[in-house]
Amino acid sequence: MRRPIPVTILGGLFIVAGLVGVAYHLSERPADLAIVPITLIRILAILGGVFLLRGHSWARWLLVGWLGFHVVVSAFHSLPEMAAHAVLLIVVAYFLFTPPDSKYFQQAPPG
Repeated sequence: MRRPIPVTILGGLFIVAGLVGVAYHLSERPADLAIVPITLIRILAILGGVFLLRGHSWARWLLVGWLGFHVVVSAFHSLPEMAAHAVLLIVVAYFLFTPPDSKYFQQAPPG
């Protein structure tokens, strides 16, 4: 089965978001120890995006959990930020867990 366009777009967006986040946070405060968990969280987005593109079902759960984590964290910042993350979570979950896009993850991933 060919990869659905929404899966391709979401995978690419998570990879870009992870890369931009790593670059931004490393340039903002490279000597701060808090950068380690922040960088690891961004790397999870990159890995999730890569494996989403490869058709691994667990990557859907990783990315939905990643966004859910951001909803919780953004609740400590502002209501509009939390709402934006919540809407993103709903949209991403919709595309990754409803047909026809969800069928892409039911096949065995290649090699």
